[in-house]
Amino acid sequence: MLSPAPQITLRLIVAAALVKPDGRILLQKRPQGKAMAGLWEFPGGKLEKGECPEAALARELQEELGILVHPEDMTAIAFASEAQADAHMLLLLYLVHDWQGDPQALEAEALLWVETQDMAELPMPPADIPLVDALKKWI
Repeated sequence: MLSPAPQITLRLIVAAALVKPDGRILLQKRPQGKAMAGLWEFPGGKLEKGECPEAALARELQEELGILVHPEDMTAIAFASEAQADAHMLLLLYLVHDWQGDPQALEAEALLWVETQDMAELPMPPADIPLVDALKKWI
């Protein structure tokens, strides 16, 4: 007889690879005082109760960068799965070419437009690293 699987908490995170026409992608630097401070990441965040991933990403991009992105302008391209101390994180990455407004670091320490091949030189959270390789196939 199999024993029941342990209960885990699933943490669903959405992130965006905002791509300029020249192919550079926006990364943001996690601010001091937050977990993984100083690391470069794709902008995004957690889903709130009752939100679908695309609506959550549109909300997060408005809050973090001050830009408007429509869900129909998002293409899901990759995901990463990572066990954490208190939960299991599933990170969904969306490709975004169209948005309104100029991204501003409203919650991040800094913003950086970078080419995918240069991302390997930047310190990033562990879950973001496999997304970089997946992203290269789309850019």
